[in-house]
Amino acid sequence: MASSVYQSPATAGGQSNADPPAESLLYRTLWETWGHQDFRPPQREIIEAILEQRDVVAILPTGSGKSICFQLPALLKPGLTLVISPLIALMENQVRELQERKVAAALLHSQLAPAQRRRVLTQLDQQQLQLLYLSPETLLSFPVWQRLIDPELRLNGLVLDEAHCVVQWGTSFRPAYQRLGAVREALVNQRRQQERLPVAAFTATADLPTQRTLVQALQLERPEIFQRNIYRSNLHIKVETVWTPHQRRQKTLRYVRSKGKQSGLIYGRTRRDCEALAQYLTDQGLQTVAYHGGLSDRRRRQVEQEWLSNRLKFVVCTSAFGMGINKANVRWVLHYQLPLLLSEYVQEIGRGGRDGLMAEALSLVSEPTGWLEPSDQQRDRFFLERLSQHERTAQKLLPQLAPVGAVADVAEQFPEADTALALLHHQGKVRWVDPFYYALTPFSQQSLRQSAAPTPTPAPLATTRHLLRHKLLTKPDCRWQMLLHSFGCEPLPQPCGHCDGCAP
Repeated sequence: MASSVYQSPATAGGQSNADPPAESLLYRTLWETWGHQDFRPPQREIIEAILEQRDVVAILPTGSGKSICFQLPALLKPGLTLVISPLIALMENQVRELQERKVAAALLHSQLAPAQRRRVLTQLDQQQLQLLYLSPETLLSFPVWQRLIDPELRLNGLVLDEAHCVVQWGTSFRPAYQRLGAVREALVNQRRQQERLPVAAFTATADLPTQRTLVQALQLERPEIFQRNIYRSNLHIKVETVWTPHQRRQKTLRYVRSKGKQSGLIYGRTRRDCEALAQYLTDQGLQTVAYHGGLSDRRRRQVEQEWLSNRLKFVVCTSAFGMGINKANVRWVLHYQLPLLLSEYVQEIGRGGRDGLMAEALSLVSEPTGWLEPSDQQRDRFFLERLSQHERTAQKLLPQLAPVGAVADVAEQFPEADTALALLHHQGKVRWVDPFYYALTPFSQQSLRQSAAPTPTPAPLATTRHLLRHKLLTKPDCRWQMLLHSFGCEPLPQPCGHCDGCAP
């Protein structure tokens, strides 16, 4: 992975050492649009790299001001910046704030009213927008794509917000993420003057394997990597062992009651888990609700607003809750069950203490054998078996693929073909001719000859499972040091004093 890497110190906040001219365009735009007098490190360096049309990977903790890093360059360059974002709520929040600041921003998603959708498409046709937010699926939909490849449309950059979704979701339920690497070349080829179209990927969490996968999947060209240390001195990490399902519920109940009126979040893994726990806590006299992807958009917005306005002190939720939602005073985050991915864990605990005051992150983990409380191991097996099922579907599809073909045609003939093609691309057996057409690679022919061989679990998930299950249970001397090592960050000069490993 050829790139240059910037790493900022482990301390958060602080002022830039730069002493720019008073009339600097960067600083004037920062002040006039956002009311800030100075950048946080490394915001200015990222903005300058984007303005110089370099590819960027920015790994900045929650609350570091990632959005300004791509929004500000969009205001200084002629043309349109496309922002690819995973969640409607995340897009709505950012676009609303930009519009309040008089920035020409809009969003497109499947839930828009027809009249609003037509209005945004008209703005796109008339080149009235500076930023357009849309999901990968909307980006690759025919009505939108046909407008984006118009040679008269001036484009100045592609941005992936929450870019870790390429790795977490690209080979499962959001396969369009795996096709994004072909977008830049397809768009540039339609321009009369083929100017460089830089790609910038932003995320709060990306360990070293995730960084390598991002660069490869997005076809980044010598990206400049900016990474702020994930360490948060105001976030205390704790892990407690539970021996039975009853004890898990009881510890949760006591913990939530001990927090009184403080704002918090409880993370479960599945819709059923969240519904059951929310009902249990409600029966015990605590006001809460379950939040997950099965709720209607209207109901999700309602729950978010009740939590943001403190009418609900906490919510029992899946990983869908919290991404892009700005609430500074979250004092505690409880993992009722651990996520499968280490990056999910770090992102979810990072929602505590965004105001800089002390917050706590507690995880409940079943004892190593799982004899009395097997639910964690059962849940891991369920998710890994589902991943293996995708793998088997992909291997079954491979011999039936034409050497070159259209993704839409394959999807019409075979169930779950888009997911299988995404997985085959991740394995190097398929390449994208453009976002809508694939071609088999020479490696795929070798795979066909070896199709009888067993397929291992993909390394990133297996490695992450080991880190979460094993390392959290073995209680390292310092949990923060373990996390910093996993993410390739600079270690602390001494134990953190903010985890149950070195400060029981």
